[in-house]
Amino acid sequence: MDRFLALQLFNRIVELGSFTEAAEVLEIPRATATHAIKKLESRLGARLLDRTTRQVKPTLDGQAFYERSKRVLAELEDAESSISTHIANPHGTLRLDVHGAHATMIILPRIGEFRARYPDINVILSSGDRLVDLVKEGIDCVVRAGRPRDSSLVIRKLASLQEIICASPDYLARYGAPKHPQELEQHQGIGFFSRGNDYRYPFSVIVDGKLQEFEASGWISVSDAECYTSAALAGCGLIQVPRFRLEEHLKAGRLVQVLSEWACPDLPICALYPSHRQLSPRVRVFVDWLRDLYAEKFDG
Repeated sequence: MDRFLALQLFNRIVELGSFTEAAEVLEIPRATATHAIKKLESRLGARLLDRTTRQVKPTLDGQAFYERSKRVLAELEDAESSISTHIANPHGTLRLDVHGAHATMIILPRIGEFRARYPDINVILSSGDRLVDLVKEGIDCVVRAGRPRDSSLVIRKLASLQEIICASPDYLARYGAPKHPQELEQHQGIGFFSRGNDYRYPFSVIVDGKLQEFEASGWISVSDAECYTSAALAGCGLIQVPRFRLEEHLKAGRLVQVLSEWACPDLPICALYPSHRQLSPRVRVFVDWLRDLYAEKFDG
């Protein structure tokens, strides 16, 4: 294994905390990975990794080497990106994580177009609503709704989506429809939270030109966007979501918008990726393709 691949392997092991996972990401045998790191440590004359049965952590020397080698790899990607043929024909594996509705309703229906344009890029896409650690899990890019909190990531805004508050006809028949946003606090709201965080997102409405938040009571909370919609369809309470996800239910009368006289704040949709991968050609062309895709759907 050459020095460049050995550096990539070492960085992935530190980031993932596992020889096995790093070997899988780089598509090499586990034994090859072990041999390459032993050879790297022998050449440097220093132990870089502490290995236990459960995890792998860098030693003090290993952490210092990781910080410097990470910058070296970023410079190498920068150098590759400066070559026009490489930019025109990006290749490799692109690892993505996308919220479910955006994967199934926006990206996947058109992903064949991306493949046709960039036939040498293979895509691995995971979906869901959990928070992911991009560096630790080896993810190149995520698509997320809301205002990003991780300032260490590069953020590219894709769109601003209109949100609405709605409920099922059954719920409205039993409890009535709120006539003013302040009445939300007397209604049943379906809670939505991120896994590992019990924070319930409040309803957000613009009243008299100012953003106000209203905490509704409720007996059920979910951490998945599809479950959020399903609970509303079952009459469990009010929800606040981007309108595009509910068009079919609204047209069929399975859900009914309330408080339409008051606007909800737009929900930003962003692509995020680690700063050390911002010049990767495959990430760059994918994010550019995403921006065109979202602009066509939501700005057209």
